[in-house]
Amino acid sequence: MKIAFLTSGGVAPCLSASIGRLTENYLKYDQNIEIIGYLNGYKGLLLGNSISFPKSLSENIEKFYQFGGSPLGNSRVKLTNIEDCIKKGYIKKGEIPLEIAAKQLVKDGIRILHTIGGDDTNTTAADLSYYLKENSYKLTVVGLPKTVDNDVYPIAQTLGALTAAEQGAIFFENIVNENTTSDRQLIIHEVMGRNCGWLTAATAFEYRKRLNNINFIPEIDLVKEKWDIHAILLPEEEISFDKECERLNKVMDKYDCVNIFLSEGAGMNLIIQETEKLGESILRDAFGHVRLDELNPGEWFAKQFGKRLNANKILVQKSGYFGRSAKANEADLRLIFEIADYAVKIGIEGRNGVIGWDEEDNNKLSCIDFNRIKGGKLFNTSLDWYRKMINEIQAI
Repeated sequence: MKIAFLTSGGVAPCLSASIGRLTENYLKYDQNIEIIGYLNGYKGLLLGNSISFPKSLSENIEKFYQFGGSPLGNSRVKLTNIEDCIKKGYIKKGEIPLEIAAKQLVKDGIRILHTIGGDDTNTTAADLSYYLKENSYKLTVVGLPKTVDNDVYPIAQTLGALTAAEQGAIFFENIVNENTTSDRQLIIHEVMGRNCGWLTAATAFEYRKRLNNINFIPEIDLVKEKWDIHAILLPEEEISFDKECERLNKVMDKYDCVNIFLSEGAGMNLIIQETEKLGESILRDAFGHVRLDELNPGEWFAKQFGKRLNANKILVQKSGYFGRSAKANEADLRLIFEIADYAVKIGIEGRNGVIGWDEEDNNKLSCIDFNRIKGGKLFNTSLDWYRKMINEIQAI
């Protein structure tokens, strides 16, 4: 039996660990199993670029857990976007990406393909699995859900997100000290999250837990309130800009600083409208998503808040690449092991789908049909821990 792995989309703190755990399970199941990894995701599958996993890896599985990123590399490729695949040189004109990918899997003799990625990766895996079935290719596709945004429906918790939240908190734990470099200092901590504010909220929650472990010195004005978060802006919540500025001006006057946690997708439609009014184009990726790194929401909000708060110094810092590139923490490793162990079982049984805790089935660990997988799941801002945090922040 021959198994293949591919990792796709952006990196997350679960990729290396997931590959390690899958490899360990398969080699324990049958030492004769062959394993390959397609390089740079679906790009490698289209081009036939792969590496073999030697049996000796079974003696060094722990080494996988030392690394962030992916040992196989990633890419953003949509197999149904023929024009984009031709433009990037992955296929020739007249070829169909799904057909090329399917033929490569057959050529390589793959029985089980594990895709490790977010909603785009797994909806692409769904397209591939349907194509294989329609054309009588006998192959099983089992996805593992990774994304730091934690926005894949109906999965309760995606792999890598818990680590990214912890790392974002560690990042800001250092950055916040910049508020001592100027009077009336504005710091905007921009966190990843196109449509979902979960990571921003979870990062803020983790940061404030860490803040409780610091011994402040109120005698010389080193007070907790200056190091706390003063506003959290999420895509799911409407931003009452005038009201927020009125409140934050009071914070600035009292503590000489304002610290804002900003989800990169917050206020995106407003920024797009303002950008297009200026005659500037909006760049999008192969999946049609706005390229937020080009839109630069942190800088946009910095200008707006900077003026209204009369800030003398403004600092915008992004923790995204810092957080998503970390190795998996202990909490994520427990999730990764549970998901990967079940994914191997499902793969051997020959069932297609994405492994995850199904929110529509009492968060039961399940093989979820590809038809039910989609992105853009919103963060539930009515959760008790989030409302409590917001109330505490607004009381500063």
